[in-house]
Amino acid sequence: MSVAEKTRIAERLAGVGYIADPGLSTALALMDMLKRPLLLEGEAGVGKTEVAKALAAIHGAELIRLQCHEGLDRADALYEWNYQRQLLAIKAREGADPDTVEAHIFSETYLLERPLLAAIRRVDPPVLLIDEIDRADEEFEAFLLELLSDFQVSIPELGTLVATAIPRVVLTSNGTRELSDALRRRCLYHVLDFPEVDREARILLARVPGIDTALALQVARLMAEMRKQDFAKIPGIAETLDWAAALVGLGVPRLDADREAVFETLSCVLKTREDRARITREVTDRLVGKVA
Repeated sequence: MSVAEKTRIAERLAGVGYIADPGLSTALALMDMLKRPLLLEGEAGVGKTEVAKALAAIHGAELIRLQCHEGLDRADALYEWNYQRQLLAIKAREGADPDTVEAHIFSETYLLERPLLAAIRRVDPPVLLIDEIDRADEEFEAFLLELLSDFQVSIPELGTLVATAIPRVVLTSNGTRELSDALRRRCLYHVLDFPEVDREARILLARVPGIDTALALQVARLMAEMRKQDFAKIPGIAETLDWAAALVGLGVPRLDADREAVFETLSCVLKTREDRARITREVTDRLVGKVA
């Protein structure tokens, strides 16, 4: 893989507002080269989900998202039969040959696609986002292995369905539980951290209309200081974007020019009562003084 290729991917991502670190650009290039899923791990708020959205944008692809949660099962993720329509069809065909009725009601007409099935049946390869896989249980994780290995799924009534086109698959994990070795072996891997100051400032310049470079740098520096605090919920990049947009909307040119506005808009950043109480006006003034 050439440096030029990695640079091209980084530039395309930047064109849709995602400022990638070099390691991520490399992982995405390898993902396309090797046709392998990419597992992204990192704290909540570092931009893992946004990677899949940006990937879909640069390829002009459909984004199909499976949001994982405790108790997620095959029916939620793969397919269901439209039981109400099947019952109506059975009633409409009373007296017909049972085998004929069964073949009819277990056909494509009554199949309800869920994200995993939809992803392998698209003619144009989509981006499949399996978000927060660590929230699903080990049984569901094991079920995923067939899909991630061979890009095929088995439906008893229809047989084995093989992907029409290989989707680009992004899995994300916040690390709430350890994932299996079998899942990790099937994926490329990259850890996303909170961005360093310069990269977060570039993100602000790319995503917040009208923001000045000096303000973007100050906000990025202050967010770096915020993340050193003992918060219950560390503010992520989305909070940085909201806060910067609020400051621009209020006409704040620099953080040290309107410290009252800085304090009053911290509701964009701090999302628990305990965290909000921890950052007083005095603490805010001290932090602004460090980055001004």
